Amino acid sequence: MADSVSSEEVAVISNTDITSTESENNIINTMVERGTALLRKLEINVAEAEKRTGKNTVNMQETYTVYLIEIRPAETEGGTPAAPDTLWRRYSEFELLRTYLLVTYPYIIIPPLPEKRAEFVWHKLSADNLDPDFVERRRVGLENFLLRVASHPVLSNDKIFFLFLTEVSIIIYSVPRKYCSVSYFSSRFASRRFTALKQYSDELNTVISQLLRIRARVADRLYGVYKVHGNYGRVFSEWSAIEKEMGDGLQSAGHHMDTYAASIDDILEEEEHFADQLKEYLFYTDAVRSVCRKHELIQYELEMAAQDLVQKKQQKEELATGTVRIFSLKGMTSKLFGQESPEQKESRLAALEQSIQEGEETVKEKNTECQEFVRAAWDDIERFKEQKDKDLREALISYAIMQISMCKKGIQVWSNAKECFSKM
Repeated sequence: MADSVSSEEVAVISNTDITSTESENNIINTMVERGTALLRKLEINVAEAEKRTGKNTVNMQETYTVYLIEIRPAETEGGTPAAPDTLWRRYSEFELLRTYLLVTYPYIIIPPLPEKRAEFVWHKLSADNLDPDFVERRRVGLENFLLRVASHPVLSNDKIFFLFLTEVSIIIYSVPRKYCSVSYFSSRFASRRFTALKQYSDELNTVISQLLRIRARVADRLYGVYKVHGNYGRVFSEWSAIEKEMGDGLQSAGHHMDTYAASIDDILEEEEHFADQLKEYLFYTDAVRSVCRKHELIQYELEMAAQDLVQKKQQKEELATGTVRIFSLKGMTSKLFGQESPEQKESRLAALEQSIQEGEETVKEKNTECQEFVRAAWDDIERFKEQKDKDLREALISYAIMQISMCKKGIQVWSNAKECFSKM
């Protein structure tokens, strides 16, 4: 079903300038607008992250990060905010929750988790999983994951999800092995709609990956350009030391250049939040493909059941008429050792008739399962498409606004430098 599922058991633990914070608030407000009864009743936050040290399953010392989940009633009495209920979760526990959702709701595009290891980053940014900036971005991503699930009309009603938010104890759920591996089947088992959806998902994955790579290369070069401007500041300061009339102006201009050079760190760190929004939909493409693969599996099972039924009906016809259409070991045996007795033939016909009835029932069940899956999956796909269009449009607009703001700040720095030069 999904690449991350690899065991027979799933453990679920039962937390005009536009800034990244404003962007996150826009996403949260959008989810609440689309939200379900759960988001209207509860406020869900991943409030903070904390580094801890402990022993793992093989009794070795390790350092890991835990995240504090806070939930509180959305409506308070007397205007006084209620104290939140809190619990700590590790990233691996979020993975277990998502695995459970993948297996339980194969027809739903399950929201992705933030990246486990930093990818598509500009070279000057640390890719260390324990780096404070990376941990903070992951905290935001985990909160976004919980809000995505809580805003979904089906997932938000899941009892295990609610226990994940409220209970500390562990509950183990057995998962059939057939759902724990990725299976690929011939395209003839998929309908045209799902084939087209899978192709679109592959193409979207390629496009977003290219965008993120380009952005990382641009960020790298931009970082270098800004930092080189710091040399202006150094040279202007040195120059000011040998000038009398021009000294103050050169010193002030050098200060503005230093400020300009230093501003790139905050700019690119803020950019990472917009890159994370693109990454979310990069990971969403895997969830879409997972739904497509499940549809192929159901179609495959239906096709195999139908073929098996046809073979059994053919066997019955051959036994009843005594004619064999194709070569078979049983047909050759009959010719060598003689025909069956009437009693044996009658017994075999009765067994085949029973098997055919069971086969017809299986085909009927598989056909109903397939139709129900297609109906439920396509409803969720339509919901996802609407969400995707809105989120990506808002993210790209916010990114453009941030770039405009960055350019305006650069113009302001050079305008200030111009005034310094004019006063010399």
